[in-house]
Amino acid sequence: MSAFGIIVSGRLVQTDFQPVDAGKFLITIPSPESLNHIVVFLTGTSPLPVEMGASVYFSWPDPTSPPTWQYLGYISNDKPSAIFRITKLKNATPANTFAFSQPIVAQYAQIGISCEPLTQIAQLTADITVNPMGSDSLVTYAAKTAENLFNYTCSFARTILPNTNEQYVPLSIIQQWYTNFMRRVEQDPTFMKG
Repeated sequence: MSAFGIIVSGRLVQTDFQPVDAGKFLITIPSPESLNHIVVFLTGTSPLPVEMGASVYFSWPDPTSPPTWQYLGYISNDKPSAIFRITKLKNATPANTFAFSQPIVAQYAQIGISCEPLTQIAQLTADITVNPMGSDSLVTYAAKTAENLFNYTCSFARTILPNTNEQYVPLSIIQQWYTNFMRRVEQDPTFMKG
């Protein structure tokens, strides 16, 4: 059984990575037109060597030429899985390269994995549209969103009943915050990261 696996929404788990070079593995994904997100993970059959990680690359099919690889991110023993959004990569220009000693022409989408030192992986930069969401970034994003909602609604809080410290916010204010928030997300999905 392979040390790596992938999950494509609505499909069975795939673990049939094939070794193609020293420390490099490849898996094909049929029917790529419906791909949105891919989860890449360590299966747990064997850990990666100490101080090593697995760079994850993606390639859309092109039956007329070798694959053009786009760096998505990485997994490691300390980060054994990652979710990658790949819908916007089809027309993107690759920022990093992943090559085999023999070019492999493909009619399917492919995931390539390259086992490398973590110090080398740290030098790579993933396309911002891939946005792998680890638990730390999700917690930070949720906290910033909740803080934004709290601060916004506090400015509209009113005391309705006399002799009480309870304050109330009309639901229309929360709807207004939601509308503004979603508009900002559409304009700049990264605005809460700053």
